[in-house]
Parts: sequence; structure tokens; C-alpha cells
Amino acid sequence: MANEHITVLLHEAIEGLAIRRDGFYVDGTFGRGGHSRLILENLGADGRLLGIDKDPRAIEAANSLAVMDGRFSIAHGSFAELDSLVAAGTVDGILLDLGVSSPQLDEAERGFSFQKDGPLDMRMNPLVGESAAQWVNREKEAELVRVFKTFGEERYSKRIAAAIVKVRNKTPFESTLQLAKVVAEAHPAWEKGRHPATKVFQAIRIYINNELGDLESALESALNLLRPGGRLVVISFHSLEDRMVKQFMRKQQKGDEFPAGLPIPESALNKKMRNIGKAVMASDAEVAANVRSRSAVMRIAEKL
Repeated sequence: MANEHITVLLHEAIEGLAIRRDGFYVDGTFGRGGHSRLILENLGADGRLLGIDKDPRAIEAANSLAVMDGRFSIAHGSFAELDSLVAAGTVDGILLDLGVSSPQLDEAERGFSFQKDGPLDMRMNPLVGESAAQWVNREKEAELVRVFKTFGEERYSKRIAAAIVKVRNKTPFESTLQLAKVVAEAHPAWEKGRHPATKVFQAIRIYINNELGDLESALESALNLLRPGGRLVVISFHSLEDRMVKQFMRKQQKGDEFPAGLPIPESALNKKMRNIGKAVMASDAEVAANVRSRSAVMRIAEKL
């Protein structure tokens, strides 16, 4: 099936969690449940798993799993809300698989894809917040430029934003291909093998869903919620996410900062986490089987 979701770094992520049979784990992005099902296979009768997802269709799949397995429960929302769902110091492992799932990309009506025509939506939860079309049609040109540059790292943000404003003044944007066409025509430097609207669509999706803000909240919450020895495993799919995760883990491993030259003992640094191994990427075999795994980067840290 075109929209079958192939879980990225499935076994590597579960290995990174170092699952205890009686532990309590959180899958912050349930998706279609690939990681959750394997976590459950590694848990004993006393183990528990909480899944979280914004997407109503993911919640439908999760509800079916919850009926079949009493060790599993699901919360409809964002992993940014972890603090309100879980008590401090009670979690043995948290997994965050960031970005969009294959079904979200492949179902044209979700509005994530620049290759299939559908309503310009892009919301993880279509029932909440402003759609991409509403935002693109009302936002000031300068803010379009900022979002494309900040969240898409799009070099030609000014040129593309100007083209969007010119078109929307005559015909408001309603569909994905309508926007993709305008972006492509305004883009002066097409990269081989990459659609010229890739970065703009990424930027809008990240902004509309507050993905980086949610990630920042989840990382801080994870530090508070994990037990000593608990693991945080994060799979990122673009440099903005991975940079944030890398810097967070590095900061927690380094501990408090003091002026250079002060004779501070190691014990006073208040180190909170330690990194486990190096960043993990998908193998050549996995990339060959699932091209969407090619940009995946997984990082693991353990609470001290």
C-alpha cells in the first residue's frame, strides 16, 4: 500500500531504550504504532507504555491497540504536554520519533505533500489551529520570509514570499499543487533530485504545528520525568531538529557553566545526563527499503 508506514530505525530505537521488563515507557509520537508494538513485545506483564499523538487517525490505530493490550494507553495531544500526563521521576524511557509519517505524506487530503493535490492544510491535528492555507493567505510578506528562512533554511525566501503575495492578492491559495507551482516558478535554482518547494513546505509545516517549540518543551520535560538511568531516544529528520537535540544533550552532559579558570571539582558540575554512543543513522539496507529513512538521525542520552 502506498500509505503503509515503515517505522524508521525500529530495532535501533528499541535497543537504545534499554527496556526493563517492568518499566514504564512513553512513545511520544505513536504514528501507526511500529515502535510501540516492539516496546510492548519487550515488556513483561507489569510493564506499561503510554503513547501520545496529535493525529486523530493515529489515535484510531492506538485505540485498537489499547483494547488488545491492557499495558498500553494513549493520549490525544502533543508530547509537549508530557508534564501534565506523567508524574516526575516515574519514566524509564521516552522515545520521540519526529516529523511526519508516511500516511500523512501520502494522503493528499492532509495537505502535506507538494506532489499530490489536496487541500492546503498541513495540521497534524486538522481539528485544531490555523491551516496552512489560512496562514499563507493572511500573513505579512516579511513574516513569510522569516518562516521560510528560519524553518526551511530556504535561500530564496524573499523571492518566493513576494511571488506568493502577488498571486494570493488575485487568487487565494487553497490547494497544495497551487502553492507548489508558484514556489517552483519563483525558485531560480532547482536542485537535482529535489522538488523546489521542499524547503517551503517543510517550513510551513514546522511553523503551523509548532514542531520546534513542542520539541523544546518535550526535551525539558523528559529531563524531569525520567528516573535515574532512564533513557531519552530521539529520531530527527532535518538539521533544525537534530541541532536542537544535540545541543540539549550536550548541555545536560556538560553540566553547569562556570567562568573559565575556576577550580571547580567534577562533582560540582551538576551533570544531568550522559550521551549513549554516537549518532545513529539508517543503514544502507534500510535506506534502500525506505528512502524516507535517509535523513534520519537518532541520539540517545541517559539520565544520571
